[in-house]
Amino acid sequence: MQIDPESRTVHGLSTFLAFVALNVLYLVSCLPLVTIGAATSALFEVTIRYADEESGRPVADFFPAFRRNFGRATLLMLATLVPSVALAFSGVFWLGHPEPLLTGLAVVAFVAAAALFAAFLHAMALVAVYRNTFRQTLRNALLLPGAEPVRTIGLVLVPITLGCLMVVFPPFGILVATIGCSVGAYGMAFLFRSIHSRRSGNADA
Repeated sequence: MQIDPESRTVHGLSTFLAFVALNVLYLVSCLPLVTIGAATSALFEVTIRYADEESGRPVADFFPAFRRNFGRATLLMLATLVPSVALAFSGVFWLGHPEPLLTGLAVVAFVAAAALFAAFLHAMALVAVYRNTFRQTLRNALLLPGAEPVRTIGLVLVPITLGCLMVVFPPFGILVATIGCSVGAYGMAFLFRSIHSRRSGNADA
């Protein structure tokens, strides 16, 4: 029996294994925590490229993208994700007190945390696709959630859904650890491509 390396079955299996390897690379790269920004921008870069007619090599291109994006991605993570996490923890703390004022502060903190988390996702994708300065990238990342609210909600729902499913159904964590992050990023790649295409079109007009 001969196996055709060009068959759909072989191609599908190789793609699946590549996304499993990419998922593992991403999670391992995030372990130092300070590298979350660089790892996320690298993940977005290879999946956005792959979403463009399956161009590029997701696994082989991950670490070159990681090294290339490390500086800007880390600074942008510190400017967006770190305060987002701090606000979320503040919201949880204030929510534990029954005073109306503190409950209101908790709501404000959660909204601000969500907005900054959305800005973080946009910033990592902008680092992956464009070579702008830190200031320009941060400005665009903060403005994009307001300019593209529907697509931004779609972007934010992907990681939130994965996280909620792991909390509600812990065995789902196995799926996230093997392929959830890479496939989730691949789905987000189409939203990022649509956003960037629309924004570039508006800028040219």
